[in-house]
Amino acid sequence: MMTPDLLAKYDQPVPRYTSYPTAPHFHAGIDAAAYGSWLEALDPAQPLSLYFHVPFCDSLCWFCGCHTRVVNRYEPVATYFELLKQEIALVAKRLGPGRTVSHMHFGGGSPTMLIPDDIRRLGDFVWGLFNKAPDAEVAVEIDPRGLSYETVRAFASIGVNRASIGVQDVNRQVQEAVNRIQPLSSTAEAMAALRAEGVDRINIDLMYGLPFQTVSRVLHTVECILPLRPDRLAVFGYAHVPHMKPHMNLIPGHALPGRDERFRQQQAIADLLVEAGHVRIGLDHFAKDSDPLVAALREGRLHRNFQGYTVDPTEMLIGFGASAIGALPQGYIQNVTAMPEYRKAIGEGRLPVARGIALSAEDRLRRAIIEQIMCHLRVDLAAMQRDAGLSLDLSGERMALETLAADGLVQIEGEILTVPEEARPLLRSVACVFDAYLATGKAKHSRAV
Repeated sequence: MMTPDLLAKYDQPVPRYTSYPTAPHFHAGIDAAAYGSWLEALDPAQPLSLYFHVPFCDSLCWFCGCHTRVVNRYEPVATYFELLKQEIALVAKRLGPGRTVSHMHFGGGSPTMLIPDDIRRLGDFVWGLFNKAPDAEVAVEIDPRGLSYETVRAFASIGVNRASIGVQDVNRQVQEAVNRIQPLSSTAEAMAALRAEGVDRINIDLMYGLPFQTVSRVLHTVECILPLRPDRLAVFGYAHVPHMKPHMNLIPGHALPGRDERFRQQQAIADLLVEAGHVRIGLDHFAKDSDPLVAALREGRLHRNFQGYTVDPTEMLIGFGASAIGALPQGYIQNVTAMPEYRKAIGEGRLPVARGIALSAEDRLRRAIIEQIMCHLRVDLAAMQRDAGLSLDLSGERMALETLAADGLVQIEGEILTVPEEARPLLRSVACVFDAYLATGKAKHSRAV
């Protein structure tokens, strides 16, 4: 049973663990030369995942933590589109011909800022350089506000078969407080258009912890969304970090729910979704029983990367665009964020890398342990170390785990750790025990709940 005292004790800044080591520990020592050599060393027989970042929106949602900027004309987007193609060509040259892609994701910002002709041109360009696997998942993040049918048709024409739609909350007062006015009808119309074009795998993103939200309001949002029949829902806690994202100062701080209220909102949403027949996935995802995520969960094949929970097993995730992050067997890289720097690097024919981190054998093992906790709420420490051929000194971690066990956040049976269902909201607080870097990066992370 989660008490207010336990919540206060463990609701501290911790990473979301979409990578390990996490982004605050990337450094400039990993540059374009290192990344280029990593790309050239990749196994050509293994499939790739591609991520394309479109860092533009036509308005700024004040809760947003993404790298994006507002534009009111298409010229900057068109210029970026050409730069993005040049970066893709630079990477493809390093990889060599004939590479197969099993997953592709368009994120942002708002990929729907691209005009239909450029969407088709981008698809033609990518599939001219890479081979699409027969069962490839191609996903796009959709802003339904002002979405045209022609944009939907363009994405479908280049192979998109999954879409994620941001909703957050349907209450008008909440929407006004975060500068995202989105009638429920626009979400419903976008979903209908997607399905009409054969994009029938649809995710919905919701949030709790936003200003003026209450338990009754977040439940009303879920009750409005369920009749639209999404396949998956992701339920994120709003991270109020105005020291990192100054635009968050525009959010009325007095209207933000407190720790206990945030927890109640999160639990209420989860209970309603499970009651409606959705399977709970990891920390914050919910899916229909027929969704591939559920099969992956049951078969122990669930993974976690920068897009969240996924069935994608590849270690070769290549990020394109300003601020995009890639994950390779050798380590992580992140592109430059500022558009002038991105433009300069591409103009000089350089991979636009800003920073990264090389993985040690210990990093890989700790990453695998953390992923098991975040995905399956269970890890066999002895088996993980045996499979990795590496023995860790976990004496400090064991002391921390004993404290967690005393508080009911973990159960310990020999070398097997299990997070009980009632402690699921604090998964990140359990996973962070195995984070050897955390002490130097806490200020960069959001609260656990």
